[in-house]
Amino acid sequence: MERITIYLLGAILLGCQQNAQSQEELKSAEPSASVNESITQSRQTAITRAVQAATPAIVSVNVIEVRRVLYRDPLDNLFNDPFFGQFFSERQSRVIEQHFENLGSGFVISSDGYIVTNYHVAGEAVKITVSLANGQTLDADLIGADKATDLALLKVSTDEPLEYLHFSSEPEPIVGEWAIALGNPFGLFEAAAPSVTVGVVSAAERDLGIQDEHILHDMIQTDAAINSGNSGGPLINALGEVIGVNTALYTNTKNGGSIGLGFAVPAEKAQRVIAELRENGRVDRSYYTGISFVEVTKDIAEALDFEDTRGLLVAEVDPNSPAEKAGLMPYDLITSIQNKLVTDQDDYVARIFDFRPGDTVTYHILRDNRELELSLQIGRTED
Repeated sequence: MERITIYLLGAILLGCQQNAQSQEELKSAEPSASVNESITQSRQTAITRAVQAATPAIVSVNVIEVRRVLYRDPLDNLFNDPFFGQFFSERQSRVIEQHFENLGSGFVISSDGYIVTNYHVAGEAVKITVSLANGQTLDADLIGADKATDLALLKVSTDEPLEYLHFSSEPEPIVGEWAIALGNPFGLFEAAAPSVTVGVVSAAERDLGIQDEHILHDMIQTDAAINSGNSGGPLINALGEVIGVNTALYTNTKNGGSIGLGFAVPAEKAQRVIAELRENGRVDRSYYTGISFVEVTKDIAEALDFEDTRGLLVAEVDPNSPAEKAGLMPYDLITSIQNKLVTDQDDYVARIFDFRPGDTVTYHILRDNRELELSLQIGRTED
């Protein structure tokens, strides 16, 4: 009995040893490449896939601008002195032209080489070059630019089709969804893969007013870091679709760095402007309504029994104008256009600039304390 027990114990130990050896052999036989591939796949997310797909379509934009600058002679103060000035003829300041270099980002929107960027990057350029992520550098032509929306359209010629990005078909992004900004911050990585920053869509339809003649209304706000040089690059979602064109950032730092307040022109507005630039080289701003108005002051509000000073007061309506045909009258208070509030003149200009001659626009007005809704077809100014 004792011998049998020892024999069974030895068989069990031998079996365990053989089983352990078999497992070790299987582990050693498993290819390391398969393990690495499995780990790599586990690291991939919707964001990394979107970045991978978008990267080849991102470009750096380098431009040269000519600006007219008023030049003042350093000795002007001396010659303007009452004593020394009598010995010299009158000296005048000169206007000189200076060349300035500017840089930014952009992205390809068609295989034949159309590229979107900002007006403030390339809208006034005399020479433009773009650098692709693969290191290739190409000369670009300015097809058209629109200062109001801060958008510009470029075109390059290549022998091979270019990879490009698609705009999102959704009218608005989802607040809280992933937002990925791609571009070339501070011009540090020209002719290289773009820098990537990730955040969320913080808000939609943000109004920043009119700044440097750019009408920054209905903007997308994001906390994805947008720094100087990112201007003109795309803001994409987790599907790799363009939801906006990076345009502005709010900062209180000396070097203009991001503090988590970046803004982009929404895709729907950008597509309409880009289509016009591509077809006509410009955006038709020759709209005419026939309305003269004033902003509502506290005194006007009290005199007309308005609750507050928001809105625009119609002062005059041109005879036979689109406004008269729509039924607008003096002393009407314009409160909103297309259900978007109008609080002052900047708001009104921003709302109208979204439309073109021939478009029909809904005006919401207050007349004798009654709310009315009028349809106005925008006319065209005569040349």
